[in-house]
Amino acid sequence: MSTERLELSVPDMDCSSCAGKVDAALADVEGVDSVETRPTAGVAVVEYDSGRIDPDRIIGHVEAAGYGVAGTDGMASGTAVWRSRRAYATYAGAVAMLVGFVVLWGPLADPTLLDVGREATLSDALFVLGAVVAGTPVARAGLRSVRLRELDIDLLMGTAIIAATAVGYYVEAATLAVLFSLAELLEAHAMDRTRESIRELLALSPDTATVKRDGEEVSVPAAGVGAGETVVVRPGERIPVDGDVTEGGSAVDESPITGESVPVDKTVGDEVYAGSVVEGGYLEIEATAAGDETTLSRVVELVESAESRQTDAERLVDRFAGYYTPIVVAGAIATVLVPPLFLGGVWGTWFVRGLTLLVVACPCAFVISTPVTVVSGLTSAARNGVLIKGGDHLERMGTVDTIAFDKTGTLTTGELAVTDVVPAAGHDVSGVLAAAAGVERHSEHPIGAAIVGHAEEAGVEPPEAGGFESLTGRGVRADLGETHYVGKPGLFADLGHDLGHTHLRTDGGAATAVGADSAVGDPACERPGCVDLRAGTITELQSAGKTVVLVGTETELYGVVAVADTVRPEARAVVDALGDAGVRTVMLTGDNERTANAVGEAVGIGTVRADLLPEAKLDAIEGLLEDGTVAMVGDGVNDAPALARADVGVAMGAAGTDTALETADIALMADDLGGVPYSLRLARDANGIIKQNIGASLAVKAVLAAGAPLGYVSVIVAVLVGDMGMSLGVTTNAFRLGRVDPEEFDDDGASE
Repeated sequence: MSTERLELSVPDMDCSSCAGKVDAALADVEGVDSVETRPTAGVAVVEYDSGRIDPDRIIGHVEAAGYGVAGTDGMASGTAVWRSRRAYATYAGAVAMLVGFVVLWGPLADPTLLDVGREATLSDALFVLGAVVAGTPVARAGLRSVRLRELDIDLLMGTAIIAATAVGYYVEAATLAVLFSLAELLEAHAMDRTRESIRELLALSPDTATVKRDGEEVSVPAAGVGAGETVVVRPGERIPVDGDVTEGGSAVDESPITGESVPVDKTVGDEVYAGSVVEGGYLEIEATAAGDETTLSRVVELVESAESRQTDAERLVDRFAGYYTPIVVAGAIATVLVPPLFLGGVWGTWFVRGLTLLVVACPCAFVISTPVTVVSGLTSAARNGVLIKGGDHLERMGTVDTIAFDKTGTLTTGELAVTDVVPAAGHDVSGVLAAAAGVERHSEHPIGAAIVGHAEEAGVEPPEAGGFESLTGRGVRADLGETHYVGKPGLFADLGHDLGHTHLRTDGGAATAVGADSAVGDPACERPGCVDLRAGTITELQSAGKTVVLVGTETELYGVVAVADTVRPEARAVVDALGDAGVRTVMLTGDNERTANAVGEAVGIGTVRADLLPEAKLDAIEGLLEDGTVAMVGDGVNDAPALARADVGVAMGAAGTDTALETADIALMADDLGGVPYSLRLARDANGIIKQNIGASLAVKAVLAAGAPLGYVSVIVAVLVGDMGMSLGVTTNAFRLGRVDPEEFDDDGASE
């Protein structure tokens, strides 16, 4: 058995009823393993056994259900709704109907054409022509629904048009056929607008790429670029692949991928993403993935497939529609039969009322009210650098009342930097840095890298070192003419240093180069300048959330170096924004309690849980879930159990990261916390719009269903208001999500 995957572009499949027909047409076909329909994208994904059925036969079954297949490579370009065959049939039917009204109501006589038990006038003929021309596509679709045993809008409308024509209600038949066909065209146009937001994502990736092959530049399809090939991108062009810059430099607009509004400078060694725009320079890029496996292509695929994950509201609507339609159809039949048979009613009057109720039975606007909102929200988020993996995650994010943050790489940048250098008596900042960088030069530890980098920035040249050795869990040592150590306070205590009686420089000049204030400790002995290093300076630095290492030899202490993971500049404003939105924030970290509390205080998080192993973080999430809906924000790789257990897992900096894209419920493409409050606002707005759409659809249908049997609602009103009007209304309301913009935060963390 060889399972293949086929993506069919089915532009006319634009509602759940249409999707049901396509699904039913393939459900029992031998060799078809599964069918996933995405009506808002107009795509059907079929998994099949290539040894038992081929793509042409699959396409044949879909087309036999009445839906043309435009291609086999995903969503096709926009269809010309108003220039389609269905549109021209509607126009012709409308012209015939309007001329019929002119003849019927005009000053000239309406001549009789036939008299076969009932006079058939010219206006009658025109109305019948209008009903036949505009209604034939509806009737054909209804017959296909009968074969597929689907009680849907096409079957209801087709039945109504045929019945009205058969009993001589030509005006009603023509009106119903023309108006319903026009409503279908308007709905198709509205759905095409929804799909346009997905096509905008597709359009971000160029069709061709300039590749260096055999020393020459050649233009090839972007999807045909292989990993490792060199791609040339000139000013103003879009980058066609994910890769690393190997030559050149330029500011690059990454907003299509990350949502970052400010262009990012890229030079040799930097990572770039397909869909980004080179603004002013020349770049040569080594592709790190094939042209059809870029971050952008994965984002588009995930957005297209997201609607397959139904929200609770969608499931409720589908269940309700399953009961609503049969009940109202039964009511329509009863309206036609009961009054004339048992209450002396006039057949013609009650037939028209039953016909109107049959129109009201169509749940189209009600059914599409949720999916169009979900797709609008998902595509709007994707354009702003936030990938939401499904409508269910969007819905749950809107109900979150607690957000738990990891610390390292989430609330902080994850990049260590030297914050303080405190020399001992007889030494200065440069000497401490030189010794520390000399020892750490061969270390692979992040603290060592931070010290070496800081020395380079300060213009301090470290001495050559030999005999480097890592003292696991304690520090490092190396020979700088004499064995020097850089490590934890405990290492120096073991070397025999009395940290309670240490002289630090207090003359200001040398110590103020970095963090002068932290050099002041509580006196621990009576001699001037003698401090208790362990209880004073070290404790103060650690209380500020910093990691402390000492520098020196076995006999002499050179000084103290403090290193910290810097807090993100926007973190405080983000936490404040979440608090203003009524969301409780919590920090869960494996770091020590002092550091965690310092970061928590800096960003405004009151509840801090420190010293947590991954299992303990999972337990912490379990505890939070007892009190409400919880989102966990992390880096998408670490803390995987906690991210998976939370109601919503949010991954930071997911651009180019396969793991984050695949595992997170929501992936923030940019390394920016601002996506968290934006996701919350968007999700809450989406949930509000869904409720509005469902409520309005139900209210209108209820009023029409109550008024139709009483004669207060005509066929025209039922179609214009209950079908066409509500479908356009819920779609337009859903488009409001595109106006939800992320807040931007300045370097001080303030929202703009």
